[in-house]
Amino acid sequence: MSTVVDIKGISLSIGGRDILKDINFEVYEGEIFTILGGSGSGKTTITKCIVGLYKPTSGSIKLFNRDISTLSQIELDNIRKDVGYVFQGAALFDSLRVWENVMFYHLEHNRIEERKLKSMAIRYLEMVGLAEEHLDLYPSELSGGMKKRVGIARAIATDPKLIIYDEPTSGLDPITSRLIDELILDLRNRTGSTAIVVSHDLVSAFSISDRILILREGEVLQIGSKGEILNSSLPFVREFLKKGLGDLYEARRA
Repeated sequence: MSTVVDIKGISLSIGGRDILKDINFEVYEGEIFTILGGSGSGKTTITKCIVGLYKPTSGSIKLFNRDISTLSQIELDNIRKDVGYVFQGAALFDSLRVWENVMFYHLEHNRIEERKLKSMAIRYLEMVGLAEEHLDLYPSELSGGMKKRVGIARAIATDPKLIIYDEPTSGLDPITSRLIDELILDLRNRTGSTAIVVSHDLVSAFSISDRILILREGEVLQIGSKGEILNSSLPFVREFLKKGLGDLYEARRA
């Protein structure tokens, strides 16, 4: 099984505070790997380390079998082309239309005529359940769920091998959240891409994940399949699941 991300013993201290403590895990090609934990547990910090925005105090990170700490800035930028990042709040540019948001990377780095860019944008929008009629809208004209979809379309517009989703269902109603879950699964199945999902939405995690990592205060408590996590013997994990899943906890364990 090919490894897309290989993290060995990373720790990160900022301002004398330990944010991450001896983190170890691998993410395999084609899987959906979810990092679960409460607010401030270090979930998003791990993903920022993976894409090279934070440099760990110690340990190593291999992305597509390359140690990112040894890469030049140009080499790091090149490897980032294979990583799509979906930000928690979608992070769309308010002054740009939908098609410009989706094709932002190509607008910045490639000389492609507008007609072709719009045609490409339609393709990616259709993959996330939107249509040509949305091309010229501005973010202010979109619902929360539509903004998330545009954010995902932008992330996949470079045909990445790895997509990182930061709290993809945050701020959405339950129905829209489940639609986003279905979209994440569909994109993985159609493109063969690997996904890392950062979340505190346990219902989402147990719907889409192949494996789950439980994080507490910058430390890994457990990594396993959904069944292994549901049947954890660790008191913190059991309590975390009970609070997050409610009545679904016992039903899913059955």
